[in-house]
Amino acid sequence: MLTAHELFGFMSPDLAKEILSFTFESDKPLYRATLGAVAELKKVRPLFLERQSRQERHSSMLTCLTRPAMEAISTNLIRNWLLRKQTAMLVQFLNALGIPNKDGVVDDLPKTVEDEKLKAAVDGLLEKFPHESVAVYLSAFNDMSEAHWPNLQKMLELEPKLQFGATV
Repeated sequence: MLTAHELFGFMSPDLAKEILSFTFESDKPLYRATLGAVAELKKVRPLFLERQSRQERHSSMLTCLTRPAMEAISTNLIRNWLLRKQTAMLVQFLNALGIPNKDGVVDDLPKTVEDEKLKAAVDGLLEKFPHESVAVYLSAFNDMSEAHWPNLQKMLELEPKLQFGATV
């Protein structure tokens, strides 16, 4: 199981920058909290980072987001991006599994899901959405939810299209 800070380390720089840019544009309080945490980790003032070009600042921030100390911030960034920008993917996955949800948010997850149903749901995502985005979602879902489905973990480990850096 990959944690959020590990996901930032494995995902492509383009996707990581997309997540940060989305947060910058859509959730200023989360972006400022991230900037503050990065500044604290780097032992600089947030103003130092704010004065950098956005590209330079985001590169610096992404380097820090891969560290274990940034797990909470990394989790919030990924969760925010998934819930606010990738809602269609979340809803499609949960609906395919027959799990009641409200815009991709679930109250109770089943302890297990059938292998065939899970495979069909994942295949549906891979047909419609970028593979790397699906891999981030499913990895985050498996790590951040209380379900921790062993069959999903096995798919994440074995399915070539769910491997980071894959060009399938």
